[in-house]
Amino acid sequence: MLVAGLGNEYRGDDGAGPAVAAYVSKRMSRVVSRVISEPLDLIGAWDDADLAVVVDATRSGSPPGTVQLVDLGSGEDASSSAGPMSSHGMDLPRVLRLARAMGHPPRRVVVVGIEGENFADGVGLNSAVELAVKEAGELVLQVIDEASSCA
Repeated sequence: MLVAGLGNEYRGDDGAGPAVAAYVSKRMSRVVSRVISEPLDLIGAWDDADLAVVVDATRSGSPPGTVQLVDLGSGEDASSSAGPMSSHGMDLPRVLRLARAMGHPPRRVVVVGIEGENFADGVGLNSAVELAVKEAGELVLQVIDEASSCA
């Protein structure tokens, strides 16, 4: 299993993904947690994983700090419009389709998004986003526990 904190801690709320990955790694050592700066960097990191949980800051128009979960499943029919908008150039469904074409996709991909507000240069999360890190981290742990009990 892989937990990928997608984002850049030096771009305000874009650091939400890495913050959640750190939260999860402190509570569950058996899971590999990595900070990934761009979605294409998932290629290779998530190859053949049973479960990849990607945590990212989103821009969907929801209030800052809103936590969303989108299960992309196996990606067989992943569309580029599935789930909240990432703050990155290439969206996750496209990266998942690319991984499938390369022959090493993860079996299942779950995206946990935290709605951000400030993506300007600088360190530190908006207060609503900071509060949502624990909620998102607990949601990631729940997804992992559920996947483990089914295995």
